Amino acid sequence: MFAGVAFDLDGTLVDSIADIGHALNCALREASLPTFEVSLVRTWVGDGPDGLIRRALAHLDIDDPHQKLGAQLRAGYDRAALAAPLEHGCVYPGIDVALATLAMRTPLAVVTNKPTHLARAVLAAANLAQHFRSVHGADHHALRKPAPAMLQAAATQLGVATTRMAMVGDSAADLGAARRAGCAAVFVDWGYGRPELPPDDRWRDPAPRFARVTSADALLKTLLEP
Repeated sequence: MFAGVAFDLDGTLVDSIADIGHALNCALREASLPTFEVSLVRTWVGDGPDGLIRRALAHLDIDDPHQKLGAQLRAGYDRAALAAPLEHGCVYPGIDVALATLAMRTPLAVVTNKPTHLARAVLAAANLAQHFRSVHGADHHALRKPAPAMLQAAATQLGVATTRMAMVGDSAADLGAARRAGCAAVFVDWGYGRPELPPDDRWRDPAPRFARVTSADALLKTLLEP
C-alpha cells in the first residue's frame, strides 16, 4: 500500500465544471464581455483560473498585454467562486466512501492547480475536507502541475518519500507531475482530460507505477493493493 496519496480536485474528486463556468461567466458579465457555454469552458480547464481567463480572452481575440483585464476578471472569478464553491456541481459517485476508507490507512493530500483558498472552499462545500491532512494549491505560476513542486511539498508535509506516493488525477498535468516527482500515477476516466503526457516528458528509470481506473471502487482497490 502507498505511504501517501495525493489527489487532484476538479475532475477527480468533484464534478465542478458548472461552477467553474459560472464563476468565469460572472466575471465576464461584470466586465461587460460575452459569456461561454460550459461545454466550451470544459475544454479550457486544468491550468487554474488564470489559465482559464487567458483562454477565454484569446477566444474573444482580446489582447491584454499588461494583464489589467486579466486581473480584473480574476478578482471577479474569485468572488463568484467563493460565493458558490460547489452550488452547481457534486462529488463523484463513491468518492466520499473511498476517501474515508483510505484516510484510515494512509495520509491524504490535495494537489491542485486551483489556488489554495479556492480549493479549501470547494472541499468544505463538498464535505471532503476532513479526509485530507494538507491542501496544496498553485498560488503562483511556477507551482502549477506538471511541475513537481506541490507533490514534493505534499510528500514532505505527509512525512513520506515521493517514491512511496501515488498521484490521482484526470489530466496530462497530473501524470506529468507524478512522473517528474517519481510518484506512481493513477488516471481516473471520469474527469475532464485524457491520459496523455506532454511530448517532452519522460518516465524516470525505473518507471513509476501507472494505473487507469473507471470507478471509485476500482480506484480504492488499486490504491490498497500490496
